Amino acid sequence: MKNKKHIRIGLIGTGLMGRIHTNGYKRVPDFFPEYEYVPVLQACCSRREEKAQAFADQWGYKSVETDWRELLKRDDIDAVDICTPNDTHAEIAIAAAEAGKMILCEKPLARTVAEAKGMVEAVEKAGVKNTVWYNYRRVPAVTLAKKIVASGKLGQIFHYRANFLQDWTISPDLPQGGDALWRLDADAAGSGVTGDLLAHCIDTAMWLNGGIKDVSAMTETFIKERVHQSTGEKKKVTIDDACVFHCHFDNGSLGLFEATRYARGHKALYTFEINGEHASIRWDLHDLTRLEYFDHSDEGEVRGWRSIHVTDGDHPYMDRWWIPGTSIGYEHSFIHQVADFFHSLEAGEACHPTFRDAFETQKVCEAVINSANERAWKDTGVDWIEKV
Repeated sequence: MKNKKHIRIGLIGTGLMGRIHTNGYKRVPDFFPEYEYVPVLQACCSRREEKAQAFADQWGYKSVETDWRELLKRDDIDAVDICTPNDTHAEIAIAAAEAGKMILCEKPLARTVAEAKGMVEAVEKAGVKNTVWYNYRRVPAVTLAKKIVASGKLGQIFHYRANFLQDWTISPDLPQGGDALWRLDADAAGSGVTGDLLAHCIDTAMWLNGGIKDVSAMTETFIKERVHQSTGEKKKVTIDDACVFHCHFDNGSLGLFEATRYARGHKALYTFEINGEHASIRWDLHDLTRLEYFDHSDEGEVRGWRSIHVTDGDHPYMDRWWIPGTSIGYEHSFIHQVADFFHSLEAGEACHPTFRDAFETQKVCEAVINSANERAWKDTGVDWIEKV
């Protein structure tokens, strides 16, 4: 690694996302070797020392911490990666910004707009590099969708629809809260499917189709009480198990979004479709290397949906990988985000989505929850300026 600039990573949180992000750091130097900046796995942090050490041993981190505050004090940490439950994002990020660290934060940015606003203010005041892990932007087929929309080939856009369906919380015996189940605890997560699943859909939608102006939503909590894993007490469930909302985009198109953890048979069905004046596109996470495209200008006899296998070297990111016709997977989207982050350091540019971009997604999420609670249309207050 001669003539390389090392960015020493401090990872906070050693669960699933910690593993996924670390895989991204480890593979970037192999597949993006010309980049000036390279990650170094300097330290990982977990509350239990044995867990932190086991993670460090498996993934190759040089040292461990059990208190994130101690990690932030270290001079040998350049960038902090926040992979903790949502209720800790704001405190850690604000402290990291004040310590002058670059920050990569897992989504959603925070539990509330107020928390997210403080995070944005902190990173912008400190002038530290920041990004949020909305990884689906970096799936090559989704990036290709962005290029097609930006080209104007769809013409005026009329409809955007997306869903994210899972089924893992249907059992009433599943406890809420604690290790691995903090997403079922509103205090830790902030919301249910809105912040966990719809946040992804909303980020992708605004990246592709522009800002969302207003929303009308409904939510449902199907199982009203669960035993809390940490205390053994039966408590009211206050997250949203399912959410449906429709909306107006700034460009005049209509949006329809659905997310649930109660769709039996679906583990992670994320799809979107965009219908325009001249053409339409649609994408499905279960077939993530394909983008479907319909062009009304095709001759009538052959007009129909075509399936673009996004694996050629001229497709986004694919020149880094295998031979045309062979696939990459979910984990590669995180490798691409790490690569884009390090390239942004080299180019002196922002790595989108930044905290400010993710703040706009947070506004939509909060408007959705407020709309459902009040059974009323809600303006989002979104000021969408990202053009990349």
